[in-house]
Amino acid sequence: MKRLDGKVAVVTGAGRGIGRAEAMLLAEQGAKVVVNDLGGGAYGTEAGDASVADAVVREIKDAGGEAVAQHSSVATREGAEAAVQEAIDSFGRIDILVNNAGIVRPARIDRMTDLDWQLCVDVSLTSSFYAARAAAKHMIAQRSGVIVNTGSTSGFGHWGMGNYSAAKEGLLGFTRSIARELGEFGIRVNMIRPVSHITGTHTKEIDETLAEAGRLGQTIVWNKPVTMTPTIAALPEHVAALTVWLCTDAAAHVSGRDFFIAGDEVAVVPEPEAIRTTFNPGGWTLDALDEPATREYLFGDVKNRYVK
Repeated sequence: MKRLDGKVAVVTGAGRGIGRAEAMLLAEQGAKVVVNDLGGGAYGTEAGDASVADAVVREIKDAGGEAVAQHSSVATREGAEAAVQEAIDSFGRIDILVNNAGIVRPARIDRMTDLDWQLCVDVSLTSSFYAARAAAKHMIAQRSGVIVNTGSTSGFGHWGMGNYSAAKEGLLGFTRSIARELGEFGIRVNMIRPVSHITGTHTKEIDETLAEAGRLGQTIVWNKPVTMTPTIAALPEHVAALTVWLCTDAAAHVSGRDFFIAGDEVAVVPEPEAIRTTFNPGGWTLDALDEPATREYLFGDVKNRYVK
């Protein structure tokens, strides 16, 4: 069964990994796909390579699907608008936008440069704004559409990734907000949060070495034992299945939500909630907060996990 017959999709950063798997599965399910990828590397400084997106298009066509390549950088307004316009020019509409583009520029905060911050935020957050804004105009006119944004478990906190964590968790607020804005037009917006690598219980020495190597685009061979946690990466095709499912009619009632996927696990991440709510008649003061009973209730069992 082709779940997306007649639909048109744009996938940003679709040349490799998760984005490639999403583009392939969308096409397999009947969608016509714009494969957007600049063809740069994971750190945002490498030269573009048009052959990366072109190769995915060839794979889709060889499998009997329809696709076109689009090579602009969606980190710019002009590039994102061009990616969306390619769908209109080639296929006449846009029904699905998958914001997958992202890069990392790891560094500890005192070593993070302005460029590390700006490049990461531009590609990993601002690109989703540019693309969603361009797509929303067409989706509002046709009163239908789906947007899936790609967040990260780095948003929960990740050593050496303050820029990437901020960008990806900012994407969650963006997702929730535009889901509310676009819902009246029949447009759904969700975020996926894949674990795309095995997470490790690294030492400070390993973390610092890896972050510095990543910023410089270097590969490190580590000849010492590394203990890993049991949180296993989700395979690209498994992440793609979640993304594509969110684009189908089976998920027509789902919007503004945050989905975690790792290994063989999928979960809905709950909305934030206030806990240990305390009231003080007349409002709070330093003395009121310093009351032993208040301190014990609010902070009694709170431990600093990060400072010895």
